Amino acid sequence: MDNFDQARLSISGSSGHIPRLWRCSKKADSHSLLLLNREPENEHGDEGEKGDPGEEGKHGKVGRMGPKGIKGELGDVGDQGNIGKTGPIGKKGDKGEKGLPGIPGGKGKAGTVCDCGRYRKVVGQLDISVARLKTSMKFVKNVIAGIRETEEKFYYIVQEEKNYRESLSHCRIRGGMLAMPKDEAANMLLADYVSKSGFFRVFIGVNDLEREGQYVFTDNTPLQNYSNWKEGEPSDPYGHEDCVEMLSSGRWNDTECHLTMYFVCEFVKKKK
Repeated sequence: MDNFDQARLSISGSSGHIPRLWRCSKKADSHSLLLLNREPENEHGDEGEKGDPGEEGKHGKVGRMGPKGIKGELGDVGDQGNIGKTGPIGKKGDKGEKGLPGIPGGKGKAGTVCDCGRYRKVVGQLDISVARLKTSMKFVKNVIAGIRETEEKFYYIVQEEKNYRESLSHCRIRGGMLAMPKDEAANMLLADYVSKSGFFRVFIGVNDLEREGQYVFTDNTPLQNYSNWKEGEPSDPYGHEDCVEMLSSGRWNDTECHLTMYFVCEFVKKKK
């Protein structure tokens, strides 16, 4: 065994394998060992085989919202909804034109001659009784509606449809005036009275008949300290709404004076 083989054996060990880190050269003339430069270590080994797929990872963060999509097609018509609540009663319409005469009816059968003299008295008495009954019924209806009062006044809803001027006269003939709610307490009392009586609106004693836009009470006192107009009122675009009605909510609304409706009279209590 020469020097080269001994060196080779010392480097490789008993296996005789020379590591890749070193290269040995044997010169023919001197049998000397030449250690060459050390080869750089490989950073990576040979590429292995492709492994099995890994487990599913966790959900990533929610991405940014995308652009607005294209408008979809119109859907099917839905089911019909429930019927809504009945709206408030509208104002009374204008009187219509007189209709055309109807077609004449057929000729009736001839009647029998009757001695009706004895019945005339009975018919007259019935007419009187019916008139009294109507008056009594009106009184009963008004009593059912009731009368409201304060320490100084009585308030009474007249359940007869009249225009504004007729309402004024009706109250004055009976010793009163159209109701004039001059403060919050009186207005709330009247509103409660009207609402609980089942009415939607009534005339009250407020108007601008003398000067357009200058509303006064029926005793000619101005509305200085109190009024309770509905939102957007008074509005009189055509100059015909010179009288005032109170709604069941207590709000005031200017309206045309020729319309007919129920009204409220007020009576001052006599001092004892």
